[in-house]
Amino acid sequence: MNTQSHPKALELLVLIPVVGLSALGAIIGMQLIVTLGISANTSIIGALVAMLFARLPLVVLQGFRDLGRQNLLQTAVSSATFGAANSLMIPIGVPFAMGMPELVVPMLIGAVLAMLVDGAMLYGLFNTRPFPASGTWPGGVATAEALWAGDQGGKKARFLGLGILGGIGGAFMGIPMSAAGVAFIGNIWALSMFGIGLLMRGYAEPVFGLDLNAMYLPHGFMIGAGLVALIQVANQIRQVREDSAKDAGEDSDGTTMRRVLGSGFIAYILVAVILTLLAGVTSEMSLPMLLGFLLFAALAAYAHELIVGIAAMHSGWFPAFAVALITLIIGILVGFPPIALGLLVGYSAATGPAFADMGYDLKTGYLLRGENRDPAYEKAGRRQQFIASIVGFLVAAVVVSLSYEYFFAQDLVPPVDRVYASTIAAGTSPGIAWQLLLWAIPGALIQWWGGTRKQLGVLLGTGLLINYPIAGWTVLSALVVRVIVERLTKGRRQSEMSAFAGGLIAGDALYTFFSSTLGLRK
Repeated sequence: MNTQSHPKALELLVLIPVVGLSALGAIIGMQLIVTLGISANTSIIGALVAMLFARLPLVVLQGFRDLGRQNLLQTAVSSATFGAANSLMIPIGVPFAMGMPELVVPMLIGAVLAMLVDGAMLYGLFNTRPFPASGTWPGGVATAEALWAGDQGGKKARFLGLGILGGIGGAFMGIPMSAAGVAFIGNIWALSMFGIGLLMRGYAEPVFGLDLNAMYLPHGFMIGAGLVALIQVANQIRQVREDSAKDAGEDSDGTTMRRVLGSGFIAYILVAVILTLLAGVTSEMSLPMLLGFLLFAALAAYAHELIVGIAAMHSGWFPAFAVALITLIIGILVGFPPIALGLLVGYSAATGPAFADMGYDLKTGYLLRGENRDPAYEKAGRRQQFIASIVGFLVAAVVVSLSYEYFFAQDLVPPVDRVYASTIAAGTSPGIAWQLLLWAIPGALIQWWGGTRKQLGVLLGTGLLINYPIAGWTVLSALVVRVIVERLTKGRRQSEMSAFAGGLIAGDALYTFFSSTLGLRK
């Protein structure tokens, strides 16, 4: 079979708009994260710009009629936006919020390196058992549906258009329509637990007078579920290794996972060493504590990345802020000094977002390329997407390094950084350790009972960490509608449902992006 050639991320036709739009995306991401505490999904924006390029009456831009080039452009823009906002601005804002501006540059260097490792690990792990290409990856489905609709039109375009209108209208009324979109395409079990968790967190205090956050229930629950999830990943590697041993000569998925996870952990230790040396905190700790800190920092970044990635793959939401806070609380209980804690939470926060975002982008490419119909073409396209992502990350690093002082001079830092700083200043008590242990037990049991496919514990924990009850009602209502439609149509309308769901997610993202961006100067 003759394999077609995939467009290259570094060809000038692609590279020039990639760099320009990535810089714009990084600036917007920084502005949103320091003013609103969120970063918009710019994958859809990148896709729309790419489709616009394809329709401009300029010969030089006709190459953008190729969906592969459109995919590369949206991949880079998305990587730059999330990278600048979540992977860089949040980490460097921690030492600034703590009153230690001299640590900003070391933290920036460490965060850039961690972001690159983060993306490289997802690239290596995508389409393995823990992170299969067949997973939901909701943002990726939405972007693929948008690109298909722009290219093909027809019935899919109509359903996508209806979804976009519904997404914009619902978002205007304050309803998180992206949650409804995810419910139409995701794992029903996992999303049911996600919705239940959102409702439990949202109504525990007003209805039952229970402050779950003060009880450290969400934090302990996620610790237990997260630990079991990591064990399940390890078991998957072992199972794949055993299966592949029965088929001598067959390329082992388990070998790939072991190599990526092993080299990734070593890379995280090296980055932790570099960050610690640059920050000059070695004198703050004894040698045993320093070694323990380096190991703990690498483990925290590693676990944070995998937990955030699992949640993002199944739900489209990733509780990166809250999971980093869990890392910080454990670090306080261990007894690390404040300066080390600031580096710890910043380092942990730098991992996860790039991992999740690249998963969405690779899912988009996987769908556009025919879901591995031509393995060689899929491999080539995925590699070009990775290169486009790295370009986006590097552009984000340059933009952040050149402009962070402008924001800090106005005392603008991501709001979550003030939470981290105040938590470090307040410290904690031994009683909290018992609360975390207590609630870790049900989290671990539910995750173990649900298994790796359903991810019940991690998704319930994700919902418990987010105080957004209307999203819970939206998810559960959409799941009911989905079940009814599937039974009435006997599953024959899955393609249209996916297009409609993609439209809901895209409409929500478009409304959030433009309303947030246009409201920045208010």
